[in-house]
Amino acid sequence: MQIMPYRPLTASPFRQDEEYREIAPRTPELAKYICCFWGSGQPFLKKGAVAGLVTPDTCADIIYWIDYTSNTVHGGFCGINDVSFSETDNSRDGHFVSLFAIRFYAWSAYVFSEDSMRGTLNDYVDVRSRFQWLDGFLRPQLFEKRSLEEWAEIAEALLLKQLSGARHSAVIDDAAAQILLHKGAISASALAEECFISGRQLERLFHEYIGITPKKLCNLVRYQFIWNDVLRNPAFSVMDAVWQYGYTDQSHLLREFRRYHTMDIRTARNYAYHVGNIQYPQGESCYDEKKMRKGRDIR
Repeated sequence: MQIMPYRPLTASPFRQDEEYREIAPRTPELAKYICCFWGSGQPFLKKGAVAGLVTPDTCADIIYWIDYTSNTVHGGFCGINDVSFSETDNSRDGHFVSLFAIRFYAWSAYVFSEDSMRGTLNDYVDVRSRFQWLDGFLRPQLFEKRSLEEWAEIAEALLLKQLSGARHSAVIDDAAAQILLHKGAISASALAEECFISGRQLERLFHEYIGITPKKLCNLVRYQFIWNDVLRNPAFSVMDAVWQYGYTDQSHLLREFRRYHTMDIRTARNYAYHVGNIQYPQGESCYDEKKMRKGRDIR
C-alpha cells in the first residue's frame, strides 16, 4: 500500500541557524523512508548551548558530531520518543565542530538496520549497534567533506544502494499507511483488522520493527497531525479537531497535547515561532483571538 505524504514537525520547525538546517532527500525512493537530512551547514565554533525542547516527532535519528578540535567523530542512534525532554550539550564548548544527522520515519528505520528496533523507545545508543554497515562507509568521509549538502549526498547514495537488498515487512508498510490515512485516529484493534492480522501478532511486529506499540504510534501520529494544524491553519479550532481526530472531548485533546509537548497549544505555538524568529503576519500575536478561538477556549 502506498504511504501518503507525511511531514512530522519538531517543537521548533522554523529554526534555521548555523547549527541546524534540513535537506529533503533528492530521490523519491528514499523519500518514503527518510524525513530529512539535518545538521550544521558548515563547521562552527561551539560557544555553549541553550536548552532546546525535543518533542515526539514519530522519527528515529542517526546523529553524528564531528569534532575538528579533538579529531573525533561520535555517532549515535536515537530511537522513537514518546516523551518530550530538554536537551543541552556543553561538552564541546570552544571546539570547532559540525553536526550531521539522518532522520528516518519511525516505521522505516528498521529497513536499513542490522538489528531489531525492540527496546529503542526513548533510547540513545552507539550508531554501530544497529547501523555498523552504514557507519563503516560514512564515518571516514565525514572529515573529508565539510557541508551538509555533501554529507547528505554521500549518505543518500549509501542508503539507496542498500535499499535493493534491505528487509521489508508488508504488514508494517500497510499498518503505517493505514495510520497515516486515518491521521492516527484509528484503534489498535481496527488497525489489526485492516492489516488482516491478529492484534497480538501486530503488536509483536511493531515491537520488532518499530520499537513501540500500535496504539502508541497511532496516538503520536494523531498528535503530530494536530501540531501541523496548529501551526499551518490560522483558523485552528480545538472543538473542530476534537471531532476530526476522534477525541472524547476538548479536555481529552488538550491533555494529550500537553502530555506530548509539555506545554499548552498557545505556548507551544509561541515557542515554535520564537525559536524560528518568525514574525507574525500583520503584527499579530501568536493567536489572533477572532481567528483562532472562534469563541472556544484554547488553553
